[in-house]
Amino acid sequence: MRHVLFPAMVCVALGVGTFVAQTQTPQQPPPTTTSADPYANNAAPGTSTFPLAAAAGKDSNARAIAPAGAVNQGPFDPATWKYGSAFNPPTGSKIWNPVKIKMMQGGKVTGGTVFSATDPATYCAMANAGYDFIWTEMQHNDRDWGAVARMWRTCPNAKAVPGVRVAYTDEREIQHALDAGALVIVVPTVDSVAEATEARNWTYFPPLGRRSNGGGQAFDANMFGNVPGGYRNTINDNVVLIEMIETLEGLKDADKIAQVPGVTAVFAASGDLGNFSGYRQGTPDYERAINIVHDAAIKAGKRLCGPLAWRDRADFTCFQAGSETAAIARGVAAELGPLANTQGKPEVGPYAAKQ
Repeated sequence: MRHVLFPAMVCVALGVGTFVAQTQTPQQPPPTTTSADPYANNAAPGTSTFPLAAAAGKDSNARAIAPAGAVNQGPFDPATWKYGSAFNPPTGSKIWNPVKIKMMQGGKVTGGTVFSATDPATYCAMANAGYDFIWTEMQHNDRDWGAVARMWRTCPNAKAVPGVRVAYTDEREIQHALDAGALVIVVPTVDSVAEATEARNWTYFPPLGRRSNGGGQAFDANMFGNVPGGYRNTINDNVVLIEMIETLEGLKDADKIAQVPGVTAVFAASGDLGNFSGYRQGTPDYERAINIVHDAAIKAGKRLCGPLAWRDRADFTCFQAGSETAAIARGVAAELGPLANTQGKPEVGPYAAKQ
């Protein structure tokens, strides 16, 4: 009975979510524009003073000598620079990303996959269907970031938080995702500790990473601009970074990949570990590959992710569920029960049975 009820609930959630999204979308205000320029909203332009600025036309010798009162004294050296407290989260700040909270508690996290849809109503229906986050697919899909951003901002308060599998460990790719509002970043085919570190660097703001503070709709008030403590100061504690181990090279470096600071979870790629190893699930060689990822996660104290079919597999607590089209098909089949696929059978025309 449970197997019948679940798809039916998915179908109902999709239908209700689609109706809600369609009725609410026209009322959505246009996204505000966020600027990284601290003087963009200066009410009295031209009146600011800069008492510590270098004198016009003179070498201030700033490379060798720090201004009075500076924390970093002596010659400038990035290697010894003491990072400032301007972007520290306020004292007592609490985690506001429900996925991060659930992972920290050891709960089982599910990500529903939006594979091909670009319609915000479809996305919002999936995001309100019961998943913890939405795995928006950008590795194997050809849509652009503009379409993704539109979907995410249509229902910013949906139950499932925005997540995405990017195409590669690239500054542009990961920062596009984060600036658009992603709270879960999934990085595929991580082959080495160097690649794992690069993905981490573009996911986090300094001092842990190298994400640029360029603005984007994630900073908008109708998304995360008004979170307690402020988005910039708290996002490092709230973002979830999942790195996928899918290749033999990734298996070789699995322990080191899992130990990279900032990596929240490692994902044992059920399909591509078979693709890259040449063995199918259930065979000793395949299971050895999965167990290598398992062991790496356990030793590093990180979450372990896999397909939803492994939700009862030992130590797996993070899962990718099926796509929006699969959810619709399962929900309709459960709703119709014995009436499913009982169409009439004409003898002629385009719907005639094929010989």
